Amino acid sequence: MDFLYLIVLGFLLLLAVFDLSVGVANDAVNFMSPAVGARAARFKTILFVAAIGIFLGASTSSGMMDIARHGILQPSYYSFADVMCVFLAVSATDVILLDIFNTLGMPTSTTVSMVFGLLGGSSALALMNIIGTPNSYSDLINTDKALTVIIGIFLSVAIAFVVGLIVMWITRVIFTFNYKRHLRWTIALYGGMSITLIFYFLITKGLGNSPIVQNNPFGHFVHEHPFQILIYSLVISTLIVEILHLFKVNIFKLIVLFGTFSLAMAFAGNDLVNFIGVPLAGLESFLDFSANGAGVSAAEYKMTALAEKSTLPGVSWYLIGAGVIMTMAIWTSKKARQVVQNTINLASQNESEEVFSSSKVARRTVRGVLNFSNRATKYVPTSTKGWINGRFDTEASDADAGVAFDLVRASVNLVLAGLLITIGTMFQLPLSTTYVAFMVAMGSSLADRAWGRETAVYRITGVISVIGGWFITAGAAFIMAFIIASLNSLGGFIAMLGVIALIVFVLINNNRRFKQKQAEGEEVDTLFREMVNSRDKNEVWALLRRHVAETDAHLLNSASNVFSSVAQGLMDDNIRPLRVAAVELKREKQMWKRYRRKQILGMRKIDTLLAVEKNTWFHLGANSITQILYGLKRMLEPVQEHVDNNFSPLPQDYIDEFRPIMESTIDFLTTLQHSIEKNCFANGDKILVLGNSLKSEISRCRHELQCRIQREDSNLKVALLYLSVLQETQEIISHARHLLRAAKRFNA
Repeated sequence: MDFLYLIVLGFLLLLAVFDLSVGVANDAVNFMSPAVGARAARFKTILFVAAIGIFLGASTSSGMMDIARHGILQPSYYSFADVMCVFLAVSATDVILLDIFNTLGMPTSTTVSMVFGLLGGSSALALMNIIGTPNSYSDLINTDKALTVIIGIFLSVAIAFVVGLIVMWITRVIFTFNYKRHLRWTIALYGGMSITLIFYFLITKGLGNSPIVQNNPFGHFVHEHPFQILIYSLVISTLIVEILHLFKVNIFKLIVLFGTFSLAMAFAGNDLVNFIGVPLAGLESFLDFSANGAGVSAAEYKMTALAEKSTLPGVSWYLIGAGVIMTMAIWTSKKARQVVQNTINLASQNESEEVFSSSKVARRTVRGVLNFSNRATKYVPTSTKGWINGRFDTEASDADAGVAFDLVRASVNLVLAGLLITIGTMFQLPLSTTYVAFMVAMGSSLADRAWGRETAVYRITGVISVIGGWFITAGAAFIMAFIIASLNSLGGFIAMLGVIALIVFVLINNNRRFKQKQAEGEEVDTLFREMVNSRDKNEVWALLRRHVAETDAHLLNSASNVFSSVAQGLMDDNIRPLRVAAVELKREKQMWKRYRRKQILGMRKIDTLLAVEKNTWFHLGANSITQILYGLKRMLEPVQEHVDNNFSPLPQDYIDEFRPIMESTIDFLTTLQHSIEKNCFANGDKILVLGNSLKSEISRCRHELQCRIQREDSNLKVALLYLSVLQETQEIISHARHLLRAAKRFNA
């Protein structure tokens, strides 16, 4: 039996390694997004600073794993077999949830995932143990801890957002977007306060629980004289900042990089328990059972050792190893970069790629805020409104080209995140670093007027989606861990092997889907990002032409495929190609909606005179693509309904007549696609003539069909369906000809 649990323990330790990797990918957004969004340094430099902070934070951590050992469950009531069932369930749940969220590019809380996983797994075993015993649920579960975490969630979300909004608004009014003009009398105090707060956060939160600080006179002085530390740090930091400013050092970059280092170190030191706490608790349980459980079965040996202070040997080496793994993960994880990028997009000052769509809640929220704002501003003097609007004028921004937001906002995000986490620690509130960092960023972006009327609904939807994901994490972690722990307990070792196999399958499948998703959007996204980040109007124009050409060619190819599937499904009376066409058409319509918005943003960035010249042809081409997609939709829906209801199939004479039309239409769309794709319009007139000839042939077929409908006793439902298909085919060809003309003039 010991050998069987040794296998489970080995898998727990493997999960710990993987959990460290996916945990870094998830929590990288907490400390990297401000520096990356403001481009405080090269990306590799930011990675290097964060990696050093992660390694030092993990290596100097106290290694306290109390929350995993006895923070939720009361170990004296649980046997060794019970805790191993719970620990495997929690590790499986934690890894699967974090990997799913990372694949979706959304940040979530590792603390909530672990705590609610422990609560769910422990509850499953508790309910089994209290049956037929005088014990109650509250005897076996530490419900106070779970309630404290829930309260912390609400507090961290609301407080961080409101504080971020207020402080950023005040800071922007002081510095404006042209902040370099307003540094002479403010930067010393602002920089001194910022560095002081970050330094205090570093020594209290980043090193507060470390033996290096706790076991020496400096550590005692920090805990006994916090206000003196703050005063001394403020005076020294202010003087240093003023001297550095006189030597032309960019103080904001210094604040951002120092804040990145501090948050990374605090994250690694304090959230390390979320990743390795459960596996190490499992290891200590196994060592205790092996040493003291002779003659007692795993189901009878109680884990009272977990209620005591940890005596796990060599814990420092585990912490150093964890630091190495996390450092390597931050360098290599593509998912970490996606999570960071999605958060930056939500906070971007520019109109960038909107990852999220509009939602009803977001639309109502924006409308309500606009109505309230319009009523409130009526009572503000015009001169005051003009002065405030002038402080928020982005035209004179000192930010570098292509940044999502400037260094002022990046520094506010980092300083406030560190300050709120420090305050939460002082009041013993379990503020999640993910919640605080994300909501501060959202509050500061709203105060900075980054959520304009063109982007507000998308970004509010994004924020709601992320916040909803946090609560989904809690519920999903509880339910998944509850089910897995129950299966482990009832099914024994066979069930545990099944859980291990499930974890492996889910992780492999998620990584495959992530790579597929990344491959699908990589090229166009790269073009769009280059277009948004460029300030060279000629370069933007060249990129926009490529983007439009590649998009049009792609959609024409998809239109050809959908048309072929619809025609084939109708002629063969086969529902399968029609369902495939419906899925592809829906996907392409969603893609076109996003791409059209991107291209409109690109048109805004080119030269004004050029935009006036090209606007007509750009919008004519865009409208032609839209009409082609809607024509396919109008063709598909009645055909799919007809075939799905098993109505009479298309007669053979109709099929013989329509087949050459179908083939000619596909050839026409393919020829048009190649012409636009290669930007070669030398044979444009021939293509137009071909399209016109095809339209004439379809018109002849339509007139003959209408005559047959009047003369013959044919199936009216089938005849009308065929007539509709001919009409929509003719419309698609007509709009494709318009697209060719527009593309030729747009690229001229």
